Amino acid sequence: MSGPSTAIIGLGAMGMGMARNILAAGLPLKGYDLSGPARDRFAGLGGSACDSAAGAADGCDLLILMVVNAVQARAALFDTGAAAALAPGATVMLSSTVAPADARALAADLAATGVTLLDAPVSGGQVGAEAGTLTVMAAGAAAAFDRAAPVLEAIAKTVHRLGDTPGLGATYKTVHQLAAGVHLVAAAEVVALGTRAGCDPETLLSIISGAAGQSWMFDDRAPRMIMDDPPVTSTVEIFLKDLGLVLETGRDTATPLPLAAAAYQMLTAAGGLGHGQADDSAVIRAYQALTGTGPATTGKD
Repeated sequence: MSGPSTAIIGLGAMGMGMARNILAAGLPLKGYDLSGPARDRFAGLGGSACDSAAGAADGCDLLILMVVNAVQARAALFDTGAAAALAPGATVMLSSTVAPADARALAADLAATGVTLLDAPVSGGQVGAEAGTLTVMAAGAAAAFDRAAPVLEAIAKTVHRLGDTPGLGATYKTVHQLAAGVHLVAAAEVVALGTRAGCDPETLLSIISGAAGQSWMFDDRAPRMIMDDPPVTSTVEIFLKDLGLVLETGRDTATPLPLAAAAYQMLTAAGGLGHGQADDSAVIRAYQALTGTGPATTGKD
């Protein structure tokens, strides 16, 4: 086989950071994204940009998927012919957040074509993707871990090997997103209350970030909540999708999830106000709309 043996599909905020670190580690990499500008940025990093998902996957023995959801993952693999274009016995490393049942179904469909799935969702956001310090929650065959090892070393600070059954990685990531989503909305509620009660926002952030109320999500998102037009690193719609998976898992396991449901409703409100494509810190806008202390809509949707 000639040319790169690894490819990535999905060059958004997370995928581009991952690609940058893979290339910086000296690993040749092909890539594809629906966005032409994203492909151009990838090429500027030294990657081999392709015009189709199948073209990126052609002849590769490792394909990384960093798309939004299971629908996009399935479309990239099967509707575009990417799975069929892979080298015999290749591995697909699915790093998107999907339902455990979807991870298992994709693994079964890939296995029917002789391809192995490494169920490997990630956490750490755009910051972690760019720094190469992601946390990976992975499950799959030992051979799949071996094949992905150089990539995992390039993109991650911590890799949790959770077993050999695809779906386990997705399960852990879904449960993790319960904590992340609740902390995100709790941060917005803190900022909304503090602002309305007369706290200086910068001072409030400084106090909480160094005290018992601190969380990773607060430290990362609260500063953007007090910006007029924060950069987009992860959208409201993406977190709505993730918390939807959390609530689905709660239904499947007969587990009450009142905090997750409340967080989901606040994100739904932000989306309904027109902030679906805004940074997920825009959940603060739902609180501002309720209290009349900020803009109700962005007009972006």
